Amino acid sequence: KEPEVTIVEKMKDLTAQEGEDAVFECKLSRETTEESQWFLGDLRLQSNELTEIRAQGNIHSLVLRKVTPEDSGAVSFQVGQQKASA
Repeated sequence: KEPEVTIVEKMKDLTAQEGEDAVFECKLSRETTEESQWFLGDLRLQSNELTEIRAQGNIHSLVLRKVTPEDSGAVSFQVGQQKASA
């Protein structure tokens, strides 16, 4: 059985100016097929024209494009039982 995937590098708190892109990254202990999820507050994020969610190897990233004041708040990433917030 593979060891449980863990978050080895948590995302950093970020301040972005209105209209800028905000990029959050989490580094995992290994690549995983486990489902990962990103949240803004309690809202689960999906990829769309303003939100890009990607995973490359063991790096998972979230790009919030052209942020507005409504985008401020806690961003969290979850995979398995592991969770990180910024």
